Amino acid sequence: MIFLYDLLAQATTQATSQPAPSGIEIFLKQWFPLILIVGVFWFLMSRGRSKERQKYEQMLNSLKRNDRVQTIGGIIGTVVDVREGEVVLKVDEGSNVKMRFNRSAIKDVLAESAEGNA
Repeated sequence: MIFLYDLLAQATTQATSQPAPSGIEIFLKQWFPLILIVGVFWFLMSRGRSKERQKYEQMLNSLKRNDRVQTIGGIIGTVVDVREGEVVLKVDEGSNVKMRFNRSAIKDVLAESAEGNA
């Protein structure tokens, strides 16, 4: 019986003989996993945005004559001329109304030209 008490006494003295954890150890154990998860989510979200931006830039660079497009203001027209920084759209067939837009004002290409599909 005394032998058992001696073992328990040795076990408790060995457990308390370790130094108390420092502030950095506590930080790493408690906050590092949370910071790691937030970092991974931020990386994945920013990667998606950059891919979307790349796709938009490619769409703007591939604009050509006779494409049907929609502007960010909701105007739908047919591309008449593509210049370096601007696009000329024909918005009314009957009265031949043409409008110039900044290239970045194009939101989406609605239909490819008939020449490109043939």
